[in-house]
Amino acid sequence: MKIFEFVPDSKICSYLSDRQSTMRYFYIDECSDSFYLGLLERGWRRFGNHFFVPICNRCTECISIRTLVKDFKFSKNHKRVIKNNQNTLLHIQKPSVSDKHLILYNKYHKYMEQKKSWEYTPITRQSYMEMFVDGAENFGYEFLYFTDSKLVGIGLTDIVKDSVSAVYFFYDHDYSHLSLGTFNILMQLKFAQENNLRYFYPGYWIKDHYCMGYKERFMPFEYLHNAPDIFDKLDWRKYEK
Repeated sequence: MKIFEFVPDSKICSYLSDRQSTMRYFYIDECSDSFYLGLLERGWRRFGNHFFVPICNRCTECISIRTLVKDFKFSKNHKRVIKNNQNTLLHIQKPSVSDKHLILYNKYHKYMEQKKSWEYTPITRQSYMEMFVDGAENFGYEFLYFTDSKLVGIGLTDIVKDSVSAVYFFYDHDYSHLSLGTFNILMQLKFAQENNLRYFYPGYWIKDHYCMGYKERFMPFEYLHNAPDIFDKLDWRKYEK
C-alpha cells in the first residue's frame, strides 16, 4: 500500500458559496480494508483511489454522520417509496463501466446543470474508471437499479467490515416519481440490516441545507464531534434532534 498526500488550493465551497473549501487528500494505491475503515471512522470519503476530508478554515458545517443500522426503523414514507419501487430490480456487483453507465451519468449531470447550475462536462470512459471503478479493491460495489429492463440508477457503495458507505448516486430524472435517491439509501440500509452491519455512512451532512440536509431523515445517527487525525482518538456522539 502506497500513500501520497496533497492539499490543493482553497476554492469556493460547492455548498456554501460565501465560504472557502479546503480538502486534504490521500492518493492510495491498493488501500487495505482496515486502513480504509480507519479513515472512514475519521470522516474521510472516497472517489477512486482518492480519499479526502475537509480541513476548512473557521468552518465546520460539513459533519460526518453514520446511521445506527440496528436501531433504524422504516417510516411510513420509507415503506411507501419501497412499495412504489416494487417493479424496480436491484443488482449488486463490483463497479464497472459501460455505454449505459456513461449515458446515464451524462444525462443526470446535464439535468443538474439546468436545475442547480452544476458545472457540466461530458464524462469519458477513462474519467469514469478513475472516479468509480479504480480503487474499489475488496470493498467497492455498485447497486444497479432497473425498471422495465432499463438502467435507471447507479449507487456506488463501499462495504467494509461492519459498515456501508454511500459513495455516489445518479439516476434518470424521467423516473423522478420513484424517489430513486431515497430508494437507494433505503436499499443500502436494508442490505446493512440483513447482513448484521452496524453503521451506514451517508456522507457529509449540513443541517437544514437544501441539498445536504435530507440525511437527517435517516435517524438515529451519530455524528463525529471532533476532527481526528489518522491516529487520534474518535469522538462519535449520538445526535439528539
